[in-house]
Amino acid sequence: MATSRSECEQQEAQPTSAPPTSTTQLLWQRQANGDAGHETSTTTATTSTSNGKVATAATINSSGTFMKLKTYLLALRPWSLSASLMPTLLGSALAYRSQWAAEFSMLTFFLTAFTVTAVHCAGNVVNTYFDFIKGIDKQKADDRTLVDHILTKDEVVSLGAILYMAGCGGFVLLAVLSPAKMEHLALIYFGGLSSSFLYTGGIGFKYIALGDLVILVLFGPISVLFAFMSQTGHVDWTTMGYAIPLALNTEAILHSNNTRDAESDGKAGIVTLAILIGRTASHVLYALLLFTPYSLFFIFGFKYSLWFLLPLTTLPQAFQIEKRFRNEQTMHMVPKQTAKLNFFFGILYIVACCCAHQLPTFVWRKH
Repeated sequence: MATSRSECEQQEAQPTSAPPTSTTQLLWQRQANGDAGHETSTTTATTSTSNGKVATAATINSSGTFMKLKTYLLALRPWSLSASLMPTLLGSALAYRSQWAAEFSMLTFFLTAFTVTAVHCAGNVVNTYFDFIKGIDKQKADDRTLVDHILTKDEVVSLGAILYMAGCGGFVLLAVLSPAKMEHLALIYFGGLSSSFLYTGGIGFKYIALGDLVILVLFGPISVLFAFMSQTGHVDWTTMGYAIPLALNTEAILHSNNTRDAESDGKAGIVTLAILIGRTASHVLYALLLFTPYSLFFIFGFKYSLWFLLPLTTLPQAFQIEKRFRNEQTMHMVPKQTAKLNFFFGILYIVACCCAHQLPTFVWRKH
């Protein structure tokens, strides 16, 4: 039977199996390379073709956005954040146990934690940027953000600026809500913010063997005092005594990192404490930083409250990490493992401070 002209035109107008679009090809290529990952949501819209179901551009954009956010998150070095969170929690716990406990505010607590964490993350980003600019982070570097072009230098700079602005925003709200005098809070906050930048930017304390001192003070006494004062509105210098175990443990994280990178740092022309004292003395110093807090807890436990023996449960893990520190083959794992230890160690210490019937006293406490 003869087919009408209109029917022929309809047949010609019917779509044939089109080759995959360039977007689809990109997705297939990512799947072949393992980059698309299983994290992409299976509920996104799909389009049926003669070759089967393929993800639409919306799927790819969603996956790309998720991966980008994940990249930004990893650039913040979240594994290191216990170094700032633990002193903040400790200062807040001491405020809760103080004579000004009636003024304790959960909103103030969350604002304090947010502000301190934002500044810490910004400092990590600044560290990433300047280590790369100065040629310290190379192919064997632990931080791959700029080395592998995961983020561009402009993206890292923008991320750091956003984090510093977020920290300042949190501080403004904190200053409004806190009973502390704004000038007192501002002195500590902007001192900490400046130190986080100058650690590698500007003066570059890290590059002239002063980085250990900065970290020891900033992520110990200063953070504890800031959190305590934000809650109570009062300055109690004895809080710095409580910060000593956390400060030593946090410094162990940095020292293990600098000891691991001593060779590459030396070739880059910078000076760290680990380079100055050498490998053997670095091992002795790391052991002192790691185990001295346990000696303090042993004394606190028998003199004040058995609750202070609780952090001693992490001692076996500390011995394992110290053993890895002495082995060149396992040395690269030590900084992150020390940070993990710092988290559990700190949590147990804070629990002890909250539950103990009597807290340690220091000779300079006013009666």
